[in-house]
Amino acid sequence: MKILSSLFALATLSSLTHAADFVTYEGKEGPGKGKHIVFLAGDEEYRSEEALPQLARILSERHGFKCTVSFSVNAATGDIDPNTADNQPGIEALDTADLCITSLRFRHWPDAQMKHFSDYYLAGKPFIALRTSTHAFSGIPGSSPFAKFSNGNKAWDGGFGRQVLGEQWVNHWGGHKSQATRGIIEESAKNDPILRGVEEIFGTTDVYEADPLPPSKILVRGQVLKGMKPTDEPATGQKKRKDGVEQGLNEPMQPIVWTREYLNEAGKTNKVLTTTMGAASDLPNEGLRRLIVNGAYWAVGLEAKIPAKNDVTLVGEFNPSPYGFGGSVKGVKPSAYEVK
Repeated sequence: MKILSSLFALATLSSLTHAADFVTYEGKEGPGKGKHIVFLAGDEEYRSEEALPQLARILSERHGFKCTVSFSVNAATGDIDPNTADNQPGIEALDTADLCITSLRFRHWPDAQMKHFSDYYLAGKPFIALRTSTHAFSGIPGSSPFAKFSNGNKAWDGGFGRQVLGEQWVNHWGGHKSQATRGIIEESAKNDPILRGVEEIFGTTDVYEADPLPPSKILVRGQVLKGMKPTDEPATGQKKRKDGVEQGLNEPMQPIVWTREYLNEAGKTNKVLTTTMGAASDLPNEGLRRLIVNGAYWAVGLEAKIPAKNDVTLVGEFNPSPYGFGGSVKGVKPSAYEVK
């Protein structure tokens, strides 16, 4: 359990409350004091169960936010199980949340759990969506009042991902596990508060194909690299888009970070920050962490308090597991993420 020992050998953090199936970190001092962020970890591939507790600790310890992390949990064992797509205990924390940060993939929660997510959305509250959250839901029964949230839903033209976040699952644009991503800040967005102090964005995950629905503001584009190192050269070659048009891999580069404001059916506006980066293995990159932390400030109306360079120092050791299906650490309960 070497990975776990390094993940959880953390310095003393803020006071922490917990339940059996989720963890909550009470915020220390900082601009986020009095604000509550709920993190939803539930994907089989990109180790959101490791990434989101680290982000929660940074936002709690360094910035004062109260942070609750909800995991996909196997009801029979009580273990965190990314392959359990139909159980997200602790999601009721959304009822008091000021921000929801998701890292989800093809979930189909029961209606009682899904209602907390839907109510949060209809209240016009903000989202930060990471990586596979563009296809957060799938297989929700047609009889469910929440069926439209499913990826590719025809009645809602693409489901939650396309309609609210701006894009659904389309395709791997860069080579999966062979071509990493360098973030290139969009010239027109360089003064956006979310990008304040953000430099040298890099991730080992590949670029996704994405064409965010208007109105969306593109903040960062993804340069496909020839290999998996931040020093690698840009890749060359051609790729066929979903519309059948062929173009160069980096001509133009695909959007990997964008914001939008979505007027929902309840007449409320959801502020949204979406990035197709965000695997646990991307988080050692300081630029990406700062972008997400700045995004949290922006989402809850604290953009005026974003400093020239927000503190995004990792809390304790963080040695994320490699991404890939079947690679999650087995036998881990949510309580393992508590700070003893």
